[in-house]
Amino acid sequence: MASKPEINNIRKKIHEVIYEADTPMGKLFDVVLLILILLSIILVCLESVESLRKLYSDEFLIAEWVITGFFTIEYILRIYSINKPAKYIFSFFGIVDLLSTIPLYLTFFFGGINALLTFRSLRLLRVFRILKVTRYIGEANKLKRAIRNSAPKIAVFLFAVLVLSVIFGTLMYLVEGPEHGFVSIPVSIYWCIVTLTTVGFGDIAPETPLGQFIATLIMIMGYGIIAVPTGIVSAEYSQGENTEDVNDPNYRHVNTQVCQNCLAKKHQDDAKFCHKCGCSLDV
Repeated sequence: MASKPEINNIRKKIHEVIYEADTPMGKLFDVVLLILILLSIILVCLESVESLRKLYSDEFLIAEWVITGFFTIEYILRIYSINKPAKYIFSFFGIVDLLSTIPLYLTFFFGGINALLTFRSLRLLRVFRILKVTRYIGEANKLKRAIRNSAPKIAVFLFAVLVLSVIFGTLMYLVEGPEHGFVSIPVSIYWCIVTLTTVGFGDIAPETPLGQFIATLIMIMGYGIIAVPTGIVSAEYSQGENTEDVNDPNYRHVNTQVCQNCLAKKHQDDAKFCHKCGCSLDV
C-alpha cells in the first residue's frame, strides 16, 4: 500500500500535467485535450445532420463514448489532484466540465428522442473548454490584455456610433417618411445601424434622391467605423509588446503554475509560495 508521501507525490504529478502547461507532459495533455474538444464539437455538429445520423449512428455513439470517457477521467483527476476540490467543482470551468460530460450518462435515465437531443446538446458547452487551454498560450494572454485595456476606448466609440445612428436615423425618418418604409424613428435608427455596419438586409431602402445621398454618406462612413475598434485593439497590442521587455532587470515572467491548494494562477517563475493563499508551490 502506498504511503501518504507517495500519494501526495502522485497527486502533485497529476496536478502538474492537468493544470499546468510549462512541462512537456502538460503541453501534450493540453494538445490532446484541445483535439478531443474540437472532435467532440465536430461530432455534435455532424450528428445534427439527419442523413449522417441515420448512416453513422453507431460510429457517432462509439466515438462519443470514447471522448466522454476521457473527459470523465479528466474531471475525476482534476478533483483528486487538488487540496480543495470544491474550488474546482463550483468554478466556471468545473461546472462547464460537469455539464458537458454528463449528457451521455443521463440518456440512460431519460428516454425519448426529445430528451436525448436536449441532453446531448449540452455537449456544445465543451467549446468553453478551449478557453481553458488557450489561457496558457502567451499570445492569447496578450490579446486578452489588449482587449481589456481597449474596452473604455471602444465603449466611448460605440456610444458615439449610437449617437450618430440616432441623428441619421431621425434625419432619414424626416426625409423619407412612412410612405417609403421609414414608419418610425426606431425603425429608421435600425436601418441606419444596419447600413452603417455594412450589413444591408435590404428590407428598407431610401427612394428619394436626398435619402439616397444620405445613405451613401452613411455607407462610406461605415467602412471607417468598422476599422476603428480593430485599430484601437492593435495599438494596445503593439504597446503591450513594446512595454514587455524581457531584458529589463525588473521583468518577471509569469508561468502557468497553478496552486494545488486554491487554484490561483499567474505565479512568477521564481515564486516559492502562492501569492493568494501562501501555500508552498513545491508541495
